[in-house]
Amino acid sequence: MNYDLLLPPKIVFGAGRRTEAGKVIRQIASRAVVISGSRKLKSNGMLSLIVSNIESSGVTVLALETISHEPTTTDVDNLTLRIRTEISLENNFNDFAVIAIGGGAAIDLAKSAAAMITQQNKESTSIKNYLEGVGLSLKLIAKPLPVVAIPTTAGTGAEATKNAVISSSQSDLNAGLHAFKKSLRDDRLLPQVVIVDPELMLSCPKRVTAESGMDAVTQLFESYVSKRHQPFTDALIEQGLLYAFEALPKLVNDPNDIESRCKMAHSALLSGISLANAGLGMAHGIAPALGVYCGVPHGAACALMLPSTLRVNAEICKERYGHLGRLLLKLDPNVQDEIATNKLIERVEFLCNQLGTPRKLSDLNIDQSMIPIIAKNSKGSSMTGNPKKLSEQEIIELLKSIQ
Repeated sequence: MNYDLLLPPKIVFGAGRRTEAGKVIRQIASRAVVISGSRKLKSNGMLSLIVSNIESSGVTVLALETISHEPTTTDVDNLTLRIRTEISLENNFNDFAVIAIGGGAAIDLAKSAAAMITQQNKESTSIKNYLEGVGLSLKLIAKPLPVVAIPTTAGTGAEATKNAVISSSQSDLNAGLHAFKKSLRDDRLLPQVVIVDPELMLSCPKRVTAESGMDAVTQLFESYVSKRHQPFTDALIEQGLLYAFEALPKLVNDPNDIESRCKMAHSALLSGISLANAGLGMAHGIAPALGVYCGVPHGAACALMLPSTLRVNAEICKERYGHLGRLLLKLDPNVQDEIATNKLIERVEFLCNQLGTPRKLSDLNIDQSMIPIIAKNSKGSSMTGNPKKLSEQEIIELLKSIQ
């Protein structure tokens, strides 16, 4: 047995624990920028309450930034410049943190800005040159500012990962770059403090709950059979899937079910820890291309691709899927792997139907002519973790089967 393990240094989890934000953050910073991604929390006053709590503990909030879309290179570059100039942070990073209160978009923007603010590379100040497979492929040299993640959705697990996903901007396209959705990746991007308060997720609408939830479910399934899976993450994944299978259907019918919100928030956190340590697979290999070229929300793309991913990997992974099937569906221990695997895939399909997530490309108005473009651009780092290696033509045929 041989593995590495990367975890956030401090995780504060539980309903109502947002009230501890100021006290916990003050232990690592006295100045901060807050990045928010939840318009609902802003409109209902909850965001102001959290910021007031942070300030009351002696942390000076110097700026409040909001984002309502997946971050682009322009978003990161503009925020970095603003923090460096308007807040006079040139080479003065002592006791400073970047706080994200929102979903994956806010947390990814916070991580990226925290990284870029401290870099002094005169060759390039744009994040595009630090993204995997884009531009100059530079590496982060200086240590990023500490990030505090307060998620308001249960899905991406970004609060526990070492990467930030950034999309191309119009200026990138104007400069001749192809559209992209790539990661900034560094162990030091892992948030220093994570505060998960499921009460902050009560305002999530049905679609966001369903799609973000299926993102977490997909991450758990993929990490379980990834080429880098490990015993530690296996145990987390099994618990995470048990909770998600129970909680997600309940939340679609009763979004105010706080017990189910707690279970789903825990499941999403475990999915982030698992993917950070074990990697992902085919669904997350294809999802970015669906987002970049077809405008598909990430969670919807994951939900669409998960059943196909399970089927593609079933022959290679039937023992592991069989174990999951017996565990999650409470099957007889003597049920054969192949039967348990088929029942597990059927259960995932049933869950997608319950949640109302897309089942076919046509459900998302994606024309068949887009399939070769999607397949050609489904070769990111996530795909390398998939247990079965797929050619571009095999991906095309798979996508045609769900057209």
